[in-house]
Amino acid sequence: MDGKTTIKYLQNYIKEKDFKPELLKDYFLKLAEEVGELSRAMRKGLKASDINQIKGTIDEELWDVIYYSLAIANLYSIDLEQVIKSKESINQSRYPSTVVFEENR
Repeated sequence: MDGKTTIKYLQNYIKEKDFKPELLKDYFLKLAEEVGELSRAMRKGLKASDINQIKGTIDEELWDVIYYSLAIANLYSIDLEQVIKSKESINQSRYPSTVVFEENR
């Protein structure tokens, strides 16, 4: 990866690989499971020391949480890039910041 992976690309990638509307509840249960695994990894401070050795680490579990979040968004036909822009606008009005969300980045 070149550091330029977009949310849109990830959503399309996951949709092509893993799109099963009949498993919506299972995707949610898997997301909840992965959040628990992330919690355990964080509690134990399990950070990967080598990018090739991520099994059971915070690194791996974060990806799993993102994966199932995007898979659920796909099942509802939610464009998360658009949601992020809208939500950041709401956040800026509720919690003003000098840090500006830049679109198309």
